[in-house]
Amino acid sequence: MSVRRLHAEQPESFAFSKDSEKLVKFWLGKYPKGREASAVIPLLWIAQKQEGWVSEPAIRHVADRLGMPHIRVLEVATFYTQFNLAPAGEHLIQVCGTTPCWLRGAGELKKVCESRIGPKGQVSADGKFSWVEVECLGACANAPMVQISNRHGDDYYEDLTAESLNAILDVLARGETPAPGPQSDRKTSEPAGEAVTLTDKSLYDGSRAKPVKLPHAASPAAEAAPVKKARPSAKKAPAKKGGGE
Repeated sequence: MSVRRLHAEQPESFAFSKDSEKLVKFWLGKYPKGREASAVIPLLWIAQKQEGWVSEPAIRHVADRLGMPHIRVLEVATFYTQFNLAPAGEHLIQVCGTTPCWLRGAGELKKVCESRIGPKGQVSADGKFSWVEVECLGACANAPMVQISNRHGDDYYEDLTAESLNAILDVLARGETPAPGPQSDRKTSEPAGEAVTLTDKSLYDGSRAKPVKLPHAASPAAEAAPVKKARPSAKKAPAKKGGGE
């Protein structure tokens, strides 16, 4: 992983909003006194959801709130790529570029983002959008897909084409919320078209199976022949020791 550095331009200060403060207190309440540092990732995430990214003042604020050295919180923020260290658009488009999505057309999705938003990491002129390429997001069966993150959540949009991604960006640009999930006719990850149900029992009861001749296997006749029990052999009389005859 390449080195991740803080953005060159930083705000003068940071403070949690009233709504964010409620979340901060909720997470701090999960840990006993003296263990507040365990909440460092949730608090950084709350800061990012509030501002769209994690600034240097936000890192210092979280560190002071948790009684941690600033450098410790900086280490966490720069290690996890889920934290944006530079300003992001109101809607961050995360395009999966891993093999399944790439084979299904992720390249066309990236072209849409480049044409409508600009280069990776750049915020659009209206401040509404930015985009990055990410590794596998775990929705390979519905490739290609993107995750769109904003203050309201982190939603998956799957089974995409260049046209459907453009339509989603149009909806977001109008201040509306597009329906997440597959953008095709199918539901979740079911097969395309109608759902498939196995109604023919012969498909799974083994009646269609054909006999298979395995190499070095015994012949059917040999397998059918009864097994003869071995008879105990007659014991020989022990030889006499010595003898003067």
